[in-house]
Amino acid sequence: MFVEIVISRAQINMAQVIITFKIMPESLEIELKKLENEAKEMITKFGGDVGKTEKESIAFGLQALRFVVVFDEAKGGTDFLEDNLRNLDGVSSVEVVDVRRAIG
Repeated sequence: MFVEIVISRAQINMAQVIITFKIMPESLEIELKKLENEAKEMITKFGGDVGKTEKESIAFGLQALRFVVVFDEAKGGTDFLEDNLRNLDGVSSVEVVDVRRAIG
């Protein structure tokens, strides 16, 4: 006897994904607080929960912003979010520097 079991995606508990983004400003003249607020707003609209924000010293006074963000694994990839973050005024580059899966 063959029994087919159908499980919807809603019935499966998906894990959370913790992603660290590094956003590099174009220059020293960029107002980091404004850029941080715009990036947080965009991440939240994408469905992420910003857990922590840090400034990382690069060189000669230049600082990058690092965002530790929690997403539902079912959300999929972050390419769309990364592209939109790159299009913010004053952003030189966006990089995913760490991805971890949190279960529980």
